[in-house]
Amino acid sequence: MNADPLEIQKFSELAHRWWDPTSEFRPLHEINPLRLEWINARAPLAGKTVIDIGCGGGILTESMARKGATVTGIDLSEKALRVADLHSLESGVQVRYELIAAEDMAAREAGRYDVVTCMEMLEHVPDPGAIVRAAATLVKPGGHVFFSTLNRNPKAYLYAVIGAEYLLRMLPKGTHDYDKFITPAELSQYARGAGLDVQGLKGLGYNPLSKIYSLNDDTSVNYLVATRRPL
Repeated sequence: MNADPLEIQKFSELAHRWWDPTSEFRPLHEINPLRLEWINARAPLAGKTVIDIGCGGGILTESMARKGATVTGIDLSEKALRVADLHSLESGVQVRYELIAAEDMAAREAGRYDVVTCMEMLEHVPDPGAIVRAAATLVKPGGHVFFSTLNRNPKAYLYAVIGAEYLLRMLPKGTHDYDKFITPAELSQYARGAGLDVQGLKGLGYNPLSKIYSLNDDTSVNYLVATRRPL
């Protein structure tokens, strides 16, 4: 299976805190409106079928359903999915969650989805290329696939590991493994190899003084990639 048991355990242990906006998942809550609107601007979600790979506790998943999409969220953390399911019941936002690997879902539901999202996950798996291929298989011809991850360079190490985990303590220590970070060139190569056209790159920045996140053109640390499967 294309998963690191230690990574699954790490996020499972924190699962009960997923929907607490003051917890370790605060950054996900704060960037979610930005990534949601970026996705929605490129692929209006109302009426779309969407799958969120590595959905965790369902922060993005549920917000896409609120936009009028029919959304499935998949993950390999049973605890995170239980939290996602519970929150969906509490909020009244309908989402289908399933404990299944992306590759297995791709074998079962190839070409079923208008939109595929895989955010903040590729840097946590042993074989990110296989996840990209699964995403490309799941999407319909003409459909959109969105990724976000962390660049691999000294600045990204300084900001995402030393800064976020040790200095600002925005994330638990050990959240990220720098060796698993992925450059935009590598991710673009995975996407093209899976038959996807790369249509846009966007950086995600954080100002430690104002404590505000923003989308920009600086992809040196966090970045998002928009791709599309040709018709």
